[in-house]
Amino acid sequence: MIRTLIRGTGRYVPERVVTNDDLAQWMETSDEWIRQRTGIEQRHWVSETGETGTSDLGLKASKTALERAGWKPEDIDLIIFATLSPDIFFPGSGCLLQHKLGLSTTPALDIRQQCTGFIYGLATADAYIRSGMAERILLVGAEVHSTGLDISTRGRDVAVIFGDGAAAVCLEGVETDEPIGVLASVLYSEGKHAESLMLEAPASRICPERITHEMLDEGRHYPKMNGKLIFKLAVTRLPKITMEIMEKAGIKTLDEIDLIIPHQANLRINQFYEQALKIPEGKVYNNIQKYGNTTAATIPLALDETIEKGIFKKGDTALFLGLGAGVTWGANLYRHA
Repeated sequence: MIRTLIRGTGRYVPERVVTNDDLAQWMETSDEWIRQRTGIEQRHWVSETGETGTSDLGLKASKTALERAGWKPEDIDLIIFATLSPDIFFPGSGCLLQHKLGLSTTPALDIRQQCTGFIYGLATADAYIRSGMAERILLVGAEVHSTGLDISTRGRDVAVIFGDGAAAVCLEGVETDEPIGVLASVLYSEGKHAESLMLEAPASRICPERITHEMLDEGRHYPKMNGKLIFKLAVTRLPKITMEIMEKAGIKTLDEIDLIIPHQANLRINQFYEQALKIPEGKVYNNIQKYGNTTAATIPLALDETIEKGIFKKGDTALFLGLGAGVTWGANLYRHA
């Protein structure tokens, strides 16, 4: 049986650190207000001088992952790039990254699953590898949110949450009968909640300009969120999908899972999830406190940290899960080889 294994991981965040106190200079908020509602203490944003795109962050993370895997860029059969903040409207950031890696014709696939980008990306890579369509895949989750936020009191409910960053994993297919690598994936979407977390403009459905001066004045080119609904959906569906993927993988109890890395959307969501399933302290890994919500990058960024710190060790089983815009939600189970 072909199994999908992680051969190397890497992460990168911009040098610029923006604290809650920094945000309080630009909008009516406070460190206490942000911490109480989100758990976030700081986030990393790209330089104010500009000229740094999502693929640039992805490139730095990818180079680290490739080095740790012992791969050259030419070893990659496919690039899967997950982001909601591409460098430009089109083409996708995967193609831009491919060129920056010095590759000529390697295929690149962009996926727009937002908060579940890594989960969908890992499931997609696993399917490619198991089918024989690819042997080595570079999976990247990267975001530059800061250049698209309403940094004012009007936009504070969203602006305080998001950070910039990238992470990458090198995935390889290996023939083995051992229960290692990607054990199972479960994916869902429910488009009726699309407007609960969205960025409306520019959009092809808006004719003829795709965006108007009136829309700019109304701030419809900034993301908006129904935070209460997203919170409710997350805390009800994440416990359910945990039970579902465990059953699919033949795992009977949470004791068999060594590490849980949830999407870092809100620390309060993850704490509620932990309490709902009575998960022992220390099994759920959170780092939103220092990075904010980096969307498609949150899970692989945390994964890279846990490997680097020796928290996620060989033989351990990890659960990745999350819910976000779409809405989409999903989970992967992975056993470290």
